Amino acid sequence: MPDISRDDVAHLARLARLRLGEDELTHYADQLSAIVEAVARVSEVAAADVPPTSHPIPVVNVVRADEIRPGLAREAVAAMAPAWEDDRFRVPRILGEE
Repeated sequence: MPDISRDDVAHLARLARLRLGEDELTHYADQLSAIVEAVARVSEVAAADVPPTSHPIPVVNVVRADEIRPGLAREAVAAMAPAWEDDRFRVPRILGEE
């Protein structure tokens, strides 16, 4: 895999309309080269006969069972609300509609 040169980084910076200093060009060229090398190493390991996975271990039934549990009392919720009207939270109008 070819290394990313300072000229490549300068070209990408121009396309992205970024102003980079000389030291930044060298710094980013080194970083991008390391990234390209890491991707190349991963590509070497991946084989055509290995299916893509989202989890290394099979995940089965990870949701808990539904249980009916008591919630807060309406009066308790109303007491904590900054504004309450007709058994609902009152919020500021944002759309200006009637």
